[in-house]
Amino acid sequence: MKVRLKGINRITKKLASGKSVTYYYAWKGGPRLDGAPGSPEFVASYNRAVTARRAPKADLLISILDKFEESVDFADLSDRTRKDYRRLLKVVEAEFGDFPIAALEDRRTRGEFLAWRERLAVKSRRQADYAFSVLARSISWALDRGLVPVNPCERPGRLYRAARAENVWTDADEAAFHAKAPDHLRLALTLALWTGQRQGDLLRLQWAAYDGQTIRLRQRKTKVAVVVPVGAPLKAALDAAKASSTRDGKPLPATILSTERGTAWTESGFRASWRKACIKSGVTGVTFHDLRGTAVTRLAIAGATVPEIAAITGHSLKEVGTILDAHYMHRDPALGEAAIRKLEGRTILPN
Repeated sequence: MKVRLKGINRITKKLASGKSVTYYYAWKGGPRLDGAPGSPEFVASYNRAVTARRAPKADLLISILDKFEESVDFADLSDRTRKDYRRLLKVVEAEFGDFPIAALEDRRTRGEFLAWRERLAVKSRRQADYAFSVLARSISWALDRGLVPVNPCERPGRLYRAARAENVWTDADEAAFHAKAPDHLRLALTLALWTGQRQGDLLRLQWAAYDGQTIRLRQRKTKVAVVVPVGAPLKAALDAAKASSTRDGKPLPATILSTERGTAWTESGFRASWRKACIKSGVTGVTFHDLRGTAVTRLAIAGATVPEIAAITGHSLKEVGTILDAHYMHRDPALGEAAIRKLEGRTILPN
């Protein structure tokens, strides 16, 4: 007797060999079915999928996603990160919201999650990695609280590889930006290059954190407290900005970085203004985020040790070493030149 199954989703794909193959899913976005259509194996896998879909919500992955979104850990994320996470949690929910928590222990689950990431990577490898990391973090959060048995998303590697060595701000980039950008954005550039801090932390940085000699802050992402000695160029820029802001008896804005109207930046507003300033300045191929790595590189070229760099930027020693070794140091000729000059300085030449 022929059994009619409701909601079957059929997808035909062409393989690299040119051959077409058809896959069947219990519903759109649902699990892939085993066996040939109409076979006992096919019907059994369909019934398992439907039963799992009807399972109580507490037994499904969506319950973990919901609890993570309501957690203190989620609330502690930056505004921009929370916005990104909410968007990607919806992507995860659409694909795996009805995934049984008990099935996380199945050895095939990791492969299913990775296959989903590969499907997303067709459009964007970076977004595929980001979506997978949100799934992984949600399950990791649940694992720490005993809500799931295992985390099949651990150490997946990355599909996207950024060529960070090519994304360092050069002296020419800096000069071009200073020549065309408005004062309040030039201050942002100088602040980033001389502190090595993240954009979000700099936008929240208040004048109270600057005592004329140092800047003290606690990084939002890592909770690391850093004390950054203020170099002469940054001190000159900060003192000039402070004097300009309070001219004619105007009150000092709460944040060091502010809009032309003296109000605090929103992250989206700052990114839009920064992008326009880069276009006007002819600066391409680098972002504000790259200023953090550029600061690490410049400190290394100046002879700073890894612990010294970490004390300023808030990176761990391992992170600083990774940045210099994998992304910057091996391609920057200035570092090689600095090393040879140091060697020359301690070498006694024969008469």
